[in-house]
Amino acid sequence: MTIIEYIQQYVNPRVDSSAPLPFATQERTFVKNEVLTAFGQIEDKAYYLTQGIVEISLLENGQEKILDFFFPGSFVAAYTSFLTQLPSDAQLVALTECQAQMITRQDLQDAYRTSLLANQLGRYVTERLYITRTRREKEFLTMSAEQRYRALINQRPDLVAQVPVHKVAKYLGIHPESLSRIRKQVIF
Repeated sequence: MTIIEYIQQYVNPRVDSSAPLPFATQERTFVKNEVLTAFGQIEDKAYYLTQGIVEISLLENGQEKILDFFFPGSFVAAYTSFLTQLPSDAQLVALTECQAQMITRQDLQDAYRTSLLANQLGRYVTERLYITRTRREKEFLTMSAEQRYRALINQRPDLVAQVPVHKVAKYLGIHPESLSRIRKQVIF
């Protein structure tokens, strides 16, 4: 799915597929394990992922904490840094080879000043991110690790199928051994 198809499906179905976007994009390719945004870097790009999987993580006391995974058809950036223009406490890494359409922060800011469509898209993406983050916080506060894993299987089977088990464990906030025990219980 391209950005224009994303806009037609989720933001404004009346947008002509041949219409130009209100901001410039550049095609980017990332090899597996390539860092898109490093810890401490000020984020000045957003990406629309057309192929591959990107992981966003934090470091806490030297331990990686995985915040989320992004699949094709997703916008991804170190959003807090992108919005505040402060150094990022998160890192984005390509888990697989990735193809993305890159948008610079400046181009997006310029489009916000002149384009209703850019504003609608920005609002939609921000709302989706807010809903995702709120749901994840609620799950961590109200569910056991097993309940979170069962919810993950139901809500995001693509993640469970395509992401290595040790990374799924980090995403769930548990040790890989604990996830192995949970998986055995869930399977039987």
